[in-house]
Amino acid sequence: MKFGVLTGGGDCPGLNPAIRAVVRRAAKFGHETVGFLDGWKGVRDDARRTLSVADVADLLGKGGTILGSSRTNPFAKEADAAKVLETLARNHVDALVAIGGDDTLSAARDLHRRGGHVVGVPKTMDNDVSGTDWTFGFHSATAVAVDALERLRDTAGSHHRAIVLEVMGRHAGWVALATGLAGGADVTLLPEEPYDENELLKHVRAAVAARGYALIVTSEGIDLGARRGSAGAKDEFGHELLGERDVGAELARRIQHATGVEARSAQIGHIQRGGPPVLFDRILATRLGACAVDLAIAGRFGEVAVLRGPVVTGIPLAEAVGTSKTVTPDWLDLMHTFDA
Repeated sequence: MKFGVLTGGGDCPGLNPAIRAVVRRAAKFGHETVGFLDGWKGVRDDARRTLSVADVADLLGKGGTILGSSRTNPFAKEADAAKVLETLARNHVDALVAIGGDDTLSAARDLHRRGGHVVGVPKTMDNDVSGTDWTFGFHSATAVAVDALERLRDTAGSHHRAIVLEVMGRHAGWVALATGLAGGADVTLLPEEPYDENELLKHVRAAVAARGYALIVTSEGIDLGARRGSAGAKDEFGHELLGERDVGAELARRIQHATGVEARSAQIGHIQRGGPPVLFDRILATRLGACAVDLAIAGRFGEVAVLRGPVVTGIPLAEAVGTSKTVTPDWLDLMHTFDA
């Protein structure tokens, strides 16, 4: 067989180990692999490179993706969809492995519906892909966020400030949840819960009264109601670009205005996406990439490799896309146990 592989959507630690796993697993059974550049854009435009075992030898500890990525939607136009099918046929690709989050995997589902031989590998630092317990990238990103919160604790205590750490998370607050729990935040704000400013201010005042400072973690996607800084622009999948909303800065402004406590904000942004993957993400990416190859060899196209308990297996793409996996009530209950 001839395999193709792509990485789409936002980058995160673990993509390169997943590419390595696909190439190495395919080579074990005598199959070759070609990598498409910049996600679905590379398939649409027939931009590719051959991937040998030697090409992926040193990828386990390397962040980002050697194939590049983009948020290209190849099925937004019928002309582009035809180009995708033509590229795969021209290059005699027998199985395409699409590594990405909900948007990338939704495109893979559309390709399967059009007769394409495709399997998926879920990745996202947001951990919001349905059907899998964890996605690689999440543990690495939250480790960076927790480190940032610990550093902010030092400076918040020194200056008796309230400091807001803004982390990524559009519809699902898993990154904020894990950061707040592991870093000991006084308040954690998630998209899954309505924003309650009175409750926020109550916890800030309690924390400052108890020890002289407060730490707040917020997802970038929370709804503040009437807010400033909405970016307005959208990507090819219809998602609002969140980088300029400045939720953390707005929260700090409101906290200082209402409490008189000096407040600051920090937005670590794309720092969460970079750097080497942690142990868990290296192993998970390796297992999922290898499983995707096994699914294709078995003819189980239209499936995505997922982690369920201790087992890596395949489920239909339709079960993994279209609905974000959001933070559940049991996690919210645990989180509120540790509010200030």
